[in-house]
Amino acid sequence: MTSTERLDDEACYRAVKSRDRRFDGVFYTAVRTTGIYCRPSCPARTPASANVTFYPSAAAAQAAGYRACKRCLPDATPGSPDWDVAATAAGRAMRLIADGVVDREGVDGLARRVGYTSRHLSRILVGELGAGPLALARARRAQTARVLIETTALTYADIAFAAGFSSVRQFNETVREVYAASPSELRGRRGGRPATGTVTMRLAVRTPFAGRALLDFLAYHLVPGVEVAGDGWYARTLDLPHGPGTVRLEVDDAPASGQTAFVTADFELQDLRDTAAAVERTRRLVDADCDPLAVADHFAGDRVIGPLARRYPGLRVPGQVDGDEVAIRTVIGQQVSVVGACTVTGRLVAEHGRPVRSAVPGLTHLFPDAATLAGLDPAALPMPRARGRALVGLAAALASGSVALDRGPDRDDVRRALLELPGIGPWTADYVAMRALAHPDVFLPTDVGVRNALTRLGHDPAAAVAGQAAWRPWRSYALMHLWNTLMPPVPTVSTVAGAETEEN
Repeated sequence: MTSTERLDDEACYRAVKSRDRRFDGVFYTAVRTTGIYCRPSCPARTPASANVTFYPSAAAAQAAGYRACKRCLPDATPGSPDWDVAATAAGRAMRLIADGVVDREGVDGLARRVGYTSRHLSRILVGELGAGPLALARARRAQTARVLIETTALTYADIAFAAGFSSVRQFNETVREVYAASPSELRGRRGGRPATGTVTMRLAVRTPFAGRALLDFLAYHLVPGVEVAGDGWYARTLDLPHGPGTVRLEVDDAPASGQTAFVTADFELQDLRDTAAAVERTRRLVDADCDPLAVADHFAGDRVIGPLARRYPGLRVPGQVDGDEVAIRTVIGQQVSVVGACTVTGRLVAEHGRPVRSAVPGLTHLFPDAATLAGLDPAALPMPRARGRALVGLAAALASGSVALDRGPDRDDVRRALLELPGIGPWTADYVAMRALAHPDVFLPTDVGVRNALTRLGHDPAAAVAGQAAWRPWRSYALMHLWNTLMPPVPTVSTVAGAETEEN
């Protein structure tokens, strides 16, 4: 059965008739009489049901010969929350495709990361998403190119390579085929100028979006040299495939439900080929593809999380721009205060991180890579000897590839691999799964911050934790709602809000 057959045509058509924005990015509507595909909320006149076909991805619609609607811009919607949180092979592959793995390593490289042969992975993607890895990567490149054409003054040659195309000719042909317009027609009368390495883009996020709460979380855990923040903004360095970069985000709340909001991102890139990877990693950081309405509906009747979800609609789980960095920072933060962990991490950054130049004051270094940290003497690290050994052991596992946090491997396999390392216990492994692997269903029942939050809210911690199964499959969001009640006042210990002793 194909992916288009698995879509419920009747349910999809009802969503199209209602123009419900919650389904944007979940499926696409192709109209046979016009040769155009749209998002479900397209404001154009609703086509007759006999004239439409539904596809699970923009790439599938494009592969079937349809062009993107110029009115609703279906390829500009946030990604599907279904595959973004999925632990299936298709979901893992889509996350890697969005990061540009196919452009850099080819289909064979993508297949190796997911753990399948390229032929079998292609069958999975065609079955689940209606298109193979090359078509999915091509659709992603076309989307990036359109955004750069319409929102920047980069030359078309710079845009072609920044979007991941191998030639300007391929870029021109793809844009004409997908959008039925030339790059010049998409840009209109705007003129280009030579690339400066600075790109400003608007990143689409689903609403409601508690941007201020997300910013507070990130600002509370700043590592000197790597991150800085101010009123309504956050910036950090990026270690990208072709060179270093930085991003500065303008973040605010977007309370209106069922619509698309935008986070402004200013990128400084040493190599414009890293544009797509920088955008994808930044989207992961702000949890842009979360479906906040589905999460809120799930918690609506819960006596513990329900009131918190109504107080902070659209609360996100902060993601990451580098999984290895999250894991290292988590180990450093075991059993110490947030301030202490940031101080120690800042010292490691200053001593072992690569220096970078940035127009943003305070951004001076990339986070040290795993290979560098693996070569350090645990006794020389500014932390207890056992934690130093755990850090160096983890770094060695990351550097060798025995533990991969690039969102390609299965989450359960990664957790088991982490637990086999000395000094890594369940709390650390689960926190890494939540932040580095974007696991939506992680809960830390022994966390000090969880117990403190429940007590402050007037709930019995033991009883509330015993009922955590009711929060599935969104327990990571329940956890964030509990932690969010602790800021302010500022919690005193943990990597985030609590601290646990790792027993290995």
